[in-house]
Amino acid sequence: MVRTLGKIASLLAAAACMAGMAANAQAQETRIVLGMSGWTGFAPLSLADKAGIFKKHGLDVELRMIPQKDRHLALASGAIQCAATTVETHVAWNANGVPIVQIFQMDKSYGADGLAVRNDVKSFADLKGKAIGVSAPGTAPYFGLAWMLSKNGMSMKDVKLVSLEPQPAAQAFVSGQNDAAMTYEPYLSTVRANPQAGKILATTLDYPMVMDTVGCAPTWLKANGKAAKALADAYFDAIDMIKAEPAKSNELMGAAVKQSGEQFAKSSAYLRWSDRAANQKFFASEITPFMKDAQAILLESGVIRKAPDDLAATFDTSYIK
Repeated sequence: MVRTLGKIASLLAAAACMAGMAANAQAQETRIVLGMSGWTGFAPLSLADKAGIFKKHGLDVELRMIPQKDRHLALASGAIQCAATTVETHVAWNANGVPIVQIFQMDKSYGADGLAVRNDVKSFADLKGKAIGVSAPGTAPYFGLAWMLSKNGMSMKDVKLVSLEPQPAAQAFVSGQNDAAMTYEPYLSTVRANPQAGKILATTLDYPMVMDTVGCAPTWLKANGKAAKALADAYFDAIDMIKAEPAKSNELMGAAVKQSGEQFAKSSAYLRWSDRAANQKFFASEITPFMKDAQAILLESGVIRKAPDDLAATFDTSYIK
């Protein structure tokens, strides 16, 4: 009897070991490295990580902080499989030979991106010849500035560009450097909190052109369709958690960018996250017209030399159903 029990125990131990090995193999099969930044709109990804939502969906996700100007290089090298970035950036990457397919929308900026100027600047015309802190070509702030200038009869050639990432651009402006700064939340709130340094001339409330999506390398998508669908579903679950448990969610998301829950809530008030229904509407009727407008600005500002061959190939709606 003892021998039989011992044999059963050995079999159970072996089965447990095999189950563990299978689980580890599954985790390896569904591992995703996703490039992003501390932009407030990307925070539901941090929430999905910290709240265990990715794991619930069988995913092993590493969120890797990579400046937007370098994210396409990481994608091209295979260091990351997916990336969160603005829609026009997906257009630029595809146009410049780094294919990526958008699979779900994350957010739309409602004042979370803006142009800070000195108090004596009354209009865009007053910025001619002025020094503006803005990140490199191919980034959302660069595109945002180009878009705003274009809508006011100007171009990037009319101003002096000082290459600074969003956080140092805001910090430099508040400390008295440069005449203006193009930045976004949570760093734009640095300007809001220091009115003596200047004011915000325009935001995405005035010029709605910042919207973010998650995209993945097409070769990876073909081999990992179920993981991509799980990634989208995990994002939607994170949005549901924000609605159901706002205080807890804000604390977790704020911690990722060294903010309190209260501070994070204030930053996120300037954007809207997109749930499944909003995603379906966006991809059905909004994304293509926007990309057509965006590529014209990208061409004008020299970020791309030619438009992508097929805009429809830059997104796939099968993951948001």
